Amino acid sequence: MGSFLYFIVSSLLSLLIFAIFANAIISWLVAFDVINLRNQVVYNIAKFLDAVTRPILAPFQRIIPPLGGVDISPIIVLLILQGIKTYLLPMAFAPLMALLG
Repeated sequence: MGSFLYFIVSSLLSLLIFAIFANAIISWLVAFDVINLRNQVVYNIAKFLDAVTRPILAPFQRIIPPLGGVDISPIIVLLILQGIKTYLLPMAFAPLMALLG
């Protein structure tokens, strides 16, 4: 049970990391006019990714100002999420795993 719960939490963090990467790439492609938000599929994907990532990115975007017009908050959030996934998650689940055997 503990390993399954660990798997679920770890997978959700991985999906969030992927969504932040995808959101950044989509925003760059839109900014450089490679893709267009008038395309309904692109618009729906961008809207979905923005809805998923905005609650995590918004607090960091208020704290960290853009550097030279570049928003570095996704990089900071990715580093934090990767640290949580790599270091804090195993430490948090270690007592549960030891308890359940």
